[in-house]
Amino acid sequence: MAFTLQLGEKAKDFKLPATDGKTYQLSDFDDARVLVVFFTCNHCPYVLGSDEVTRQTAEKFAPQGVKFVGINSNSKHTYPEDDFDHMVARMKEKKFPWLYLYDESQEVALAYGALRTPHFYVFDQDRKLIYTGRGVDNPRETSKMTTNDLERALAEHLAGKPVSVPLTNPIGCNVKWEGQDAHWMPAEACDLVL
Repeated sequence: MAFTLQLGEKAKDFKLPATDGKTYQLSDFDDARVLVVFFTCNHCPYVLGSDEVTRQTAEKFAPQGVKFVGINSNSKHTYPEDDFDHMVARMKEKKFPWLYLYDESQEVALAYGALRTPHFYVFDQDRKLIYTGRGVDNPRETSKMTTNDLERALAEHLAGKPVSVPLTNPIGCNVKWEGQDAHWMPAEACDLVL
């Protein structure tokens, strides 16, 4: 079985606390025409480098019923700055247009097969996966990016077209798994595109 959720598969349910003090599950987003679930964190330079582009994409498509949900699954023991308090502080400072959920048990990261931060999953109205992978081709230095794969996937889908490139490799830091070296990845976790 593949580690990462496969195209056409349904979104996995979750029940996670958010920085706004509430707890959310998948059904809380039933009104979204498209749901973007992405695995992110507080410290990774690829996240920090591309957050503003992600913000622009989220804001651009919000009027068309697209909702974004960020999930931090990183172990606070590997990177203390990835703990919940730092998440709350980051959202207070940055005011991102998405909910920011904490997956302390890492069960949701495993259910989705999150490989890196950031790693994006785009689900249609039926919550079937239509795109997964990177947001842009140079998340660390977005001034040098040439492709915004996430924006293209959303634009194509909302225009009623098939997503032309539904699968890319996420680019970023690996998820920081509890009790493991900072660079460890599960043996079955591999690139999505060879």
